Amino acid sequence: MTEKILARTCDSPTVRAGENHAVRPARMIAYDFPGYTDVMFRQMREDFGITELSDPSRYVVFIDHMLTRNDDKEAEVHKVTRDWCEFYGIELHEGRGIGHQLTAELGLAIPGDFLVHFDGHISGIGAFGALGWGIRRDLIEAWVTGQLFVDIPATTRFDLIGDFAPGVDSRDLVHTIIDLVGADGCAHQVMEFGGPGAKTMKIDHRQGLCGMAMFTGAVSAVFEPDEISLAYAKDVARREFEPVYPDADATYAARYTIDLATVVPQVVQPGSARAANTKTAKELTGTPITKAFIGSCASGRIEDLRAAALVLDGRRVAPGVELNVVPTSQKVHEQAEREGILDVLRAAGATIAVSSCDFCFGYQKPLQAGENCISTGVLNISGRMGSSDANIYMGSPFTVAASALAGAITESAQPVEVGR
Repeated sequence: MTEKILARTCDSPTVRAGENHAVRPARMIAYDFPGYTDVMFRQMREDFGITELSDPSRYVVFIDHMLTRNDDKEAEVHKVTRDWCEFYGIELHEGRGIGHQLTAELGLAIPGDFLVHFDGHISGIGAFGALGWGIRRDLIEAWVTGQLFVDIPATTRFDLIGDFAPGVDSRDLVHTIIDLVGADGCAHQVMEFGGPGAKTMKIDHRQGLCGMAMFTGAVSAVFEPDEISLAYAKDVARREFEPVYPDADATYAARYTIDLATVVPQVVQPGSARAANTKTAKELTGTPITKAFIGSCASGRIEDLRAAALVLDGRRVAPGVELNVVPTSQKVHEQAEREGILDVLRAAGATIAVSSCDFCFGYQKPLQAGENCISTGVLNISGRMGSSDANIYMGSPFTVAASALAGAITESAQPVEVGR
C-alpha cells in the first residue's frame, strides 16, 4: 500500500522500498508550538524570501496546544500563527480539538493520499488508508519546495484475526505488538494492517493503533480500506478518491498473524513505551495511583469515552484519585454529551476538560513530585506530564477507568484494595 501511495506522489509509475524519490504530499500539516512552527514561519519569509504560496490549499495549521492558561505567552504564540496563516492564506483551525483528529473530521484523511506533519502521531490517519508521516523539522523542505526527498520505506504486515475480548482495545494491541516485534522491530518501516480481525475493529481504535506506530520504530501505519473506513471517508472527504489496496503477492519485510482474542490488558510502566517496560495489568495490580487521565490523540474518541462510561456507570472514583477526561475534539465532546456519556463520567467524579493537547504534555494540571498517574496519553517518559519525579503508567480507557475506581492499577472493573 505504501509503495502505491507514494508512487502517486512522484513522476515514477512505481516505487520500491529502499529507493529515494522526490514526493509531493497532498497536505502539509502542523500545529503551532514554540521552537517549531514559529522558527519555520520566520525561515520561510526571511531565509527563503517566500512571500506568496503557489498552492496554499495544501497547507493546514492547527492551534491545539497551550490553550488553557490564558497568559501572555500563549497569546503571543497563537498571534504569530494567526498572522502567518493570514499572510499566506493558509487554512487555520483554532480550539476545535486535537489536530490529528480534526484531520479526519475535516475530510483531509483521504484514502490513498500522502500527508506530512512534523509530529509523528499523524500516522493515526492510516485508519482510513491514508499515509501520514511525521517528518519533524524536514517539514520546512516540504513547505518551501512543495515536495521532499524520502527513502521509500519497507513494510511489515500484520494479519489480524478474531475480535477483542470485553475490556480490551487497540491500546492493549499496540503494546502486545511492541512485545512481539520489539521497540525497533519496524524501524524506518510502515506497519500495514489487514485481515478479518481488522474489519472487527472500530474506526476509533484503528486511529489509536496507527497513531502509536512510532513506538515500534515505524514511520507510519495503514489499514487496508474496508466498508467502515470508506463510509467515514465518503461522508467527509473534500473530493472524490480512489483507495489503495495491497497486491495479493506483495513483498513484506516481515509478516505476523495476531489473534485479537488473545490480547489481554497491558500497562506500560514509567520511563518509556519500550517492550521491556510493559507488563499485563494483572501483573501490576495493586500499584497505587493518585491521578488518572483519559484523552489524547490516541484515546479520547467516542469509543474511548464509551468504554470509560461502561466501567464507571453507577460507581465513584476512589477517594484520593483525580480523574480527568479530555474528548479529542469538540465534535466528540458534543456527541458524548448528547449520548449522556459525560453525565455518567461526571457522576463518577470525573472532571471533563475542553479538548486540547495540554493534559497529555503536562501543561494543564501538571503532575507533582511523587504522584502516580495512569494515562491513555501517548508518552510516559520522565517529566512528560509534569514533575520528573512523578510516575506515568499507560493503559487503555478500560484499564484507566477501572484503576480510577480501585485507587490502584487493576484489570478488573471491580474495586480492589491497594497492595492486594
